[in-house]
Amino acid sequence: MTISKKLKEHLERERIAYDTIAHPRTATTSESAQATHVPGDLVAKGVLIHHERGYVLAVAPSTRRLNLSAVQDLVGARLGLASEKEIESVFEDCLPGAVPPVGAAYDLPTLLDESLNEVNEVYFEGGDHRTLVLVSGQDFRHLLAASQCAAFSEHV
Repeated sequence: MTISKKLKEHLERERIAYDTIAHPRTATTSESAQATHVPGDLVAKGVLIHHERGYVLAVAPSTRRLNLSAVQDLVGARLGLASEKEIESVFEDCLPGAVPPVGAAYDLPTLLDESLNEVNEVYFEGGDHRTLVLVSGQDFRHLLAASQCAAFSEHV
């Protein structure tokens, strides 16, 4: 697998030009950034969060961690990180832990950390642990146009 079926179909439907970058197997987006020699601030990660009314996908750079209190304020509901089982059920066409940060491909409401709002290019997991997807910053913002953009992460 290079990128998940749902993600690929969504990119094609939205007419987004993309490249894929193969790398040795990694466990985290930070490791993927290191393996591909890409600045971690340009590698977007998706974190699935569950709350009282369902799920939301929070998207931030791999160099940052979510401030769950800030996310809770944005969502307006009690929340927590989704379990591995929940992640696998939502992202059924992805390998465990390889969450693409494009919520619209999975019919998920999405929060976009404002730190990704001005970058020229964005890399992200495509559904496996051996491939990063590269899109222009403009195209990434188009993919996440329906997202709520706010500050909800902090540097690690």
